[in-house]
Amino acid sequence: MAFTDSHAHLADERFDTDRTDVLARARQAGVERILTIAEATRPDECRKTLALADQHEFVWAALGVHPHEARRATEERLAELETLLRHPRVLAWGEIGLDYYYDHSPRSVQQAVFRGQLKRARTARLPVIVHCREAWNDCLKILSEEWGPSSPGGILHCFSGTAEVAGQALDWGFLISFAGNVTFPRAENLRAVARAVPLERLLIETDCPYLAPQPVRGKRNEPAYVMDVAVELGRLHRVTREEMGAQTSENFLRLFPGAGA
Repeated sequence: MAFTDSHAHLADERFDTDRTDVLARARQAGVERILTIAEATRPDECRKTLALADQHEFVWAALGVHPHEARRATEERLAELETLLRHPRVLAWGEIGLDYYYDHSPRSVQQAVFRGQLKRARTARLPVIVHCREAWNDCLKILSEEWGPSSPGGILHCFSGTAEVAGQALDWGFLISFAGNVTFPRAENLRAVARAVPLERLLIETDCPYLAPQPVRGKRNEPAYVMDVAVELGRLHRVTREEMGAQTSENFLRLFPGAGA
């Protein structure tokens, strides 16, 4: 079996007491690769994330300013981030984007920081990991202006948009990643979108410790549970869990060939 958790938060404090066991369970379940994300405005989280990637050959890292923390994204911090992103275990710039559901940072600030990071990522030739919640019109507008077919690609993570949004992102070369919420009983609209995304453009993720899939809903999520997402997407596309794991791993490596070394 070969599975890739394309989005996790392994440096989260909820893993501090048993992180080694969490990683061992992931390996036992067949997870061969994890991309763990750090919030760039939190230096300790960045250091911990890079250390995890250094210590575990199957763990890779991504760093970026999340829209929640956009108000903290000083020029000094962004310059430090550019330096950290040169680390050999870093695959992507992210997660970045817009979140109008919580509005923890003013929308105008979120938009400016999103644009700025896209420009820097394009210059650095790094794929991006995009977070968008209830902000699709503005997100697509900014991507259309700052990103495009000649850019180094990216992932729409924990996808929650419509089929039309997915279609536009696919036209721009993005991969579409689904998390545990695609397994929720009331997620029929999201499942319809997942069914419409071509197999060769899908990814699976946990977004752990958040969004545990239905079989373990209410518990802390962890990379081993990415299997439940693979099962659901496999059902939608009429392939086995193992076939979905292999296909989504292949898709991930097409975007990040260095992670296959």
